[in-house]
Amino acid sequence: MEVARPLRMSFPDINEDDVRAVAEVLRSGQLGLGPRAEALGSELARRCGVRHGVAVSSGTAALHMIVRALGLGRGDEVLVPSFTFAASVNVLLYEGATPVFVDVDPDTCNLSPAELECKVTPRTKAVMVVDAFGHPAEWDEILAIAARRRLQVIDDSCEALGAEYNGQPLGRFGRAAAFAFYPNKQITTGEGGAIVTDDDEIAGLARSLRNQGRDEMGAWLDHARLGYNYRMDEMSAALGLSQLARLDDLLARRRRVAELYGERLQDVGWLAPPVVRPHVRMSWFVYVVKLAQGFHRDPVIGALAQQGIPARGYFNPVHRLPHIREVLGGRDPDLPVTEALAARALALPFHGGMTEDEVDRVVEGLQRVRKKL
Repeated sequence: MEVARPLRMSFPDINEDDVRAVAEVLRSGQLGLGPRAEALGSELARRCGVRHGVAVSSGTAALHMIVRALGLGRGDEVLVPSFTFAASVNVLLYEGATPVFVDVDPDTCNLSPAELECKVTPRTKAVMVVDAFGHPAEWDEILAIAARRRLQVIDDSCEALGAEYNGQPLGRFGRAAAFAFYPNKQITTGEGGAIVTDDDEIAGLARSLRNQGRDEMGAWLDHARLGYNYRMDEMSAALGLSQLARLDDLLARRRRVAELYGERLQDVGWLAPPVVRPHVRMSWFVYVVKLAQGFHRDPVIGALAQQGIPARGYFNPVHRLPHIREVLGGRDPDLPVTEALAARALALPFHGGMTEDEVDRVVEGLQRVRKKL
């Protein structure tokens, strides 16, 4: 009797072309500061329809350099969701800017434009927009508010490579956008990320900042400014280029798994599948369901684990983290939708290699859990 393979929460989609691309770099001897990192940035920019792409060591590094390039710092407020990964807020703290938390839409989990406008003060200088779980934010409304209030806009699209809003690829909105390529993302470089932008100054600063502050035309050990080691190595870039060449296929594989889940969960009354607005192209990052009122995700996670089915809470709100509470002086912001999602949003096992049988195992596990709760 064949034993079913263990269910994985996520898993990178690696093929032999990827392996050969990395092996080729290893054989070349040029492992850093080479052509592949530059090519990856250029190809990402081309796909996003902008002039510049800068490959870096992580999505966090990309966001940090955007914040730095925009000159955000002490005394500046930046509007940001709390329902996000901690890096979206940490990069503001690196530069001394003050995060001001904005509630989210209960369906898409993205920034609520109405809540956004309510939080603007004379000290507000920018907004960090997160395209949660691969679903684009409401960009038309957000950009209109930003223009009216003279706010700079950063697109944290680390979870949404390949997504589109009204037919336009993410990466074109705001002053600059960041992508991330951790192994659970749409494409992976192992660790890695990138900035894409039409802004010449941001791109130039990013290229300098990622390389210890050296100017592109400067001498080898000349440093024009304080910088970082945020470079992407050539092995990672080679893997990213190979993966990016089949991005459409990787997105289609993830979409197939999401559709399988959607078909099987549509009649499960105690949870709701993800909402995808008709004017967007979803780029599936994780598959997050919302439990009905009266259910809490923690007992569900525990009951699934007893069946060998992993599940995760997405997200634990950033404003609850100890270092953020310290910044806020112990005060809890008024974020009712975020708090409700923190109790009831649940990520199921999800990656492009999942089989129909594996999706069925997860859904059957959920049905068994319901009988116990």
